[in-house]
Parts: sequence; structure tokens; C-alpha cells
Amino acid sequence: MSGGPALLLLTPFVEPYHAELEREFTIHPVARAPDRAAAIRVVAPQIRAMVTNSTAGASRELIDSLPQLEIITLFSAGYEGVDRAAAAARGIPVTTAQGTNAVSVAELALGLMLAVQREIPLRDRQVRAGRFADARALTHTLAGKRLGLVGFGDIGQAIAARAAAFGMTIAYTKPAPASSSGHRHFASAEALAAASDFLVVCAPGGPATRHLVNARVLAALGPRGYLVNVARGSIVDTAALADALEARAIAGAGLDVYENEPEVPERLRRLDNVVLLPHVAGFTHESFRAAFELVRENLRAHFAGRPLLTPLAPPD
Repeated sequence: MSGGPALLLLTPFVEPYHAELEREFTIHPVARAPDRAAAIRVVAPQIRAMVTNSTAGASRELIDSLPQLEIITLFSAGYEGVDRAAAAARGIPVTTAQGTNAVSVAELALGLMLAVQREIPLRDRQVRAGRFADARALTHTLAGKRLGLVGFGDIGQAIAARAAAFGMTIAYTKPAPASSSGHRHFASAEALAAASDFLVVCAPGGPATRHLVNARVLAALGPRGYLVNVARGSIVDTAALADALEARAIAGAGLDVYENEPEVPERLRRLDNVVLLPHVAGFTHESFRAAFELVRENLRAHFAGRPLLTPLAPPD
């Protein structure tokens, strides 16, 4: 160990980078500890920084148990699991890995769009089952279709750039129009869905967006429309989505995230018009490396007294 500032590592995703961290910090990985709470209590008085992600989080109880904690760094763009109010009350900055997985998530969003519309998983199963002729039904192209993006941050913009190369027309919804975008802005998800063939969810999670995509939005998307979610499961009303898929009120869906992960509802698993992935949109070697580099640079900046690279604003 280096003898540098003590880091509490709550996410197993940084395990490939432990050796690099040990050159500058004293690391305390607890993500796989049989009793995580007990492991934390042993090292709590020494901890000056925490590396976590939106899933592992940082509760008020955890933050309060670390008397020397100075900074929380996230190995993720999302931060729903962090009690920002508790951090702010102690003057502890929170940084994210914003933008590091945008390309990976955008690529997978396009992959899900192709997979569900061209029925790639279904046709793979049919060919393997010896149903070659059944697997040759006509489908549609992405070219000329209307893409609606629910959210237009780093990931939404990366999806838009790639969709434009496929010849799609692009629109989006977010609380305020993006000043630099040439794409059409809609004031609501429902209005956007009515003008879309594909509705791709790429907005932040949290209470403000919970069930933003509901039965009304899905009805507006209609029987020829597809839903793709690469953001957070909480943004889509799962029961309403299952109803719409079962009734063919929408054409299909591609899902990487779910409301109660790792649980995937049986109603979704038994349908052929859904492509299901296990929350891996950002899981590439490139995105993880970029996230680690940003985490490390934020830690270096903090302990050197320099401005942080990606600090979150304190909550209102």
C-alpha cells in the first residue's frame, strides 16, 4: 500500500484498477466483503474518500459513520443512490463519471433498436430450431423513421448523432430546449411519443422522472412504435409497458434496465416482441477505463487542492 489517503471502495467495478490506485492511495475494498457493514466499521476512522456508484450508493448512515470523509466519487454518471443532502450538510463534494459511458450506451441503444425491429434474437432462435423459412419474414429499416429521445444529455446527443447516420429524423423532450440543437423539442413525453416511431429513454433517474413513460405515453406511441430504455427502469411504468406489449398496443421494446433489478418480470420474459439485456449498456472496456481515469483525476484534484473535474451541484 502507498500510505496515501485512505479510499473506501464500494463498487466491484474498480477491481481491475486496484493496483493503479494503490500507487497513490491506501485502498479498502469492501464490495465483496461477507459483512460489508462490519468491514466498514473497522476502517471508518481512516477513510478520507469514497468510490461508489449509483447502485452501491452512499446513504446518510454511511456518510455519518465516516468522520474524516472529504469527497465522494462516483464510478457512474448516475447518482440516485447517494444522499446528496447528507453530503452537502458536511460540505463533502460529490463527483460523477459523467460522459464516460455515453458512446457505449448510445451504441447499445441503436443495437436494441435494430434488434427489436429486425427481430434479431427471435430469428436467431428460429434458425437454431430449424425454422429457417419462418425466420425470413419482412421487417422495416431504421432509415426514414422518427426517433424520439426522452432526455437529451450526453447520451441522448450521442444517440442522435448515430441515428442521424441511419437516416432517421430526430426529436427530443427535456425540461428546457437545448440551445445548440437543431432537432425539434417537445414539451412532454406524450407529445414526443405521438410523433415517434422509436421512443428511446435516456433521461436521469430519480423521483422527478419516475413513471414518466406511462400508459398515456405508450398509447401515444401506438401499435407501430417501439420503446427502448437504456436509462433507469424507474422511468417506465412496468405494468403499463407489459399491458401494452401483451395487447400489441406498441410493436415492441428493447430493455436494458428494470424497476426492481435484478428481477425481470415474467410478463416481459415470456414475450417475443421484447429484447432483454441485463443493464450492460455502459459495460465496455473503453467506458470503464474512462470512468476510472475520471474518478482518479477527481481524487487527485481534491487532494492537491485543485478544482474538481465533474462536481455535482449541491441539491436544492
